[in-house]
Amino acid sequence: MTIPDHIMPWVLFHVFILAMLAIDLGWLHRKHQVMSLRQALTWTAVWISCALLFAVLQQWMGFAAGDQQQTGAPAAKPAVVFLTAYLVELSLSVDNLFVFILVFRYFAIPPQHQHRALFWGVMGAMVLRLVFILAGVALLNRFHWVAYVFGAILLWTGVKMWRHQQTEIHPEHNPVLRVLRKLMPVSHQPIDGRFVVREDGRWRATPLLVALVMLETTDVVFAVDSVPAVLAVTREPWIAYTSNVFAILGLRSLYFALAGLLPLFKALHYGLSFILIFIGAKMVIGAFWALPHWMPWASLGVVIGSIAASVLWSLIERSRQQVNAATR
Repeated sequence: MTIPDHIMPWVLFHVFILAMLAIDLGWLHRKHQVMSLRQALTWTAVWISCALLFAVLQQWMGFAAGDQQQTGAPAAKPAVVFLTAYLVELSLSVDNLFVFILVFRYFAIPPQHQHRALFWGVMGAMVLRLVFILAGVALLNRFHWVAYVFGAILLWTGVKMWRHQQTEIHPEHNPVLRVLRKLMPVSHQPIDGRFVVREDGRWRATPLLVALVMLETTDVVFAVDSVPAVLAVTREPWIAYTSNVFAILGLRSLYFALAGLLPLFKALHYGLSFILIFIGAKMVIGAFWALPHWMPWASLGVVIGSIAASVLWSLIERSRQQVNAATR
C-alpha cells in the first residue's frame, strides 16, 4: 500500500515528532528526574533550531502557495509565513506558562513529575489543535463572514489581555474536572509519577492526573485564541498546524528554563495583546480588501518588535523598581 504524495509530508512530520518525544520522555526522563536549567536551555535551543530548519524546508516545499487562492493576495514566501505563525503561537503560548505554574502549585505536583504531565498534555494538545485548525480552515473557506468572527475574537481578546494582567485558575469551576472526581475518587497519597493508583480495591486518580486534566481543558480555552491567531497569518493547514506543534513542543522545555523568571516579565501581556489586536485587525481588513505583498514581512516585524519591546520594558521596570527600593 503506497502513501499518497500529499499525505506523505504529514506522515513524515509526525514520525519525526513522535521520535523526538520518545527520546525526550523514554530516554532522557525515564527516571523522573528534575530537568536541570542546562537541560531545559538545551532542549529549548533544539526545538527552536528545529523550527528554524523547518522554516527553510517550507521555502523549498512551497506550502504557502495555497494562500494566494484563498485571500486574493500575492503568495508570500513560505518561510516568512511559517516563522510569523510560529512566533505568534510561541508568544501566545508563553501565557500558558503562567497557568502551568499555577496548576502545579495548586495540586502540589513535585518538580520531578511535572515533565510527565506536560508530555502527555502536549500529546493531547497536538490532537486538539489539528482538529480545531482543520475545522477553522473549512469554515473560513466555506463561509466568508467567519473571518470577521475570528478577527473580532482576536480584537476582543487583545483588549481584554491589555486590561487584565493577573492569571487565575478555578479548578472548582471546571466541568470536566468535576466529572472526573465523580467517576474516580482522587487519592491523597504522595505522587509517584503515576496517573492512577489502586487503593482499597478501587482505582483512584492521583493529583498528577487531575493536573493533567486541568492542563488539557485549559488548552481548549487557549485554542480559542490561538487557532484564530494562526489562521489570521495563514489558511494553509500544513503551516498552521506545524507551527502550532513546534510552539507547543518548545513550550515544555521553555517552562523549566523560565519558570522562575516569568514573574519578572510583567509587561509581556502588553506585547501579546498588541499582537492579537494587530493580526485581528489584519484578518478583518483582509476579508474585504487585498493586502499588499509586503504584509507578511510587516507582520513578522510587528510580532518580533512587540515581543522584544515588552520584554525590554519589563526589564527596565524591574531595574527601576530595584533602584527605588535601594534608595529608600
